[in-house]
Amino acid sequence: FSSRRRHTRCCSWSRGLGDVYKRQFLTLTRELDVELKGIYGSLQAVYDKHNVIDPIDTAIVGYRGDEAIACGCFKKVDTEHVEIKRLYVKPNYRRQGFSSKVLQALEAWASGLGYAVALLETGKKQPEAIELYRKFGYRIIANYGPYRGMENSLCMQKLLS
Repeated sequence: FSSRRRHTRCCSWSRGLGDVYKRQFLTLTRELDVELKGIYGSLQAVYDKHNVIDPIDTAIVGYRGDEAIACGCFKKVDTEHVEIKRLYVKPNYRRQGFSSKVLQALEAWASGLGYAVALLETGKKQPEAIELYRKFGYRIIANYGPYRGMENSLCMQKLLS
């Protein structure tokens, strides 16, 4: 991936977001927030503070034509770990491999920057997400950091090297 839009078989991508792409990333993550509130109700408010990603310098937006349809990002935890965040695909584009491509691109990017481990948190009421992460080699771990003691959280990790 380069910092410019790159076309692949399924879609095009933008990595290292400029202003237009930041707005599209934020629009997609707002859609994700609405969906999560539909699943978890008022409980989702507890997680909102953990989903703030600013500045957004490790985000990817995926496109079908000119439409932004998928996104994800990662944030640095420490010198060896990153946390995968805000992975989302618009409902009409699900089950077409876009989430896999976003996840793989984020992992490759983080690995290329020298990170060895990817962490993530997902909700127990999101079986499709859990299935995706297991498919790509993530294993369940004890809840870490801000997710300790949160019963609805499921934390996972994968070695990137």
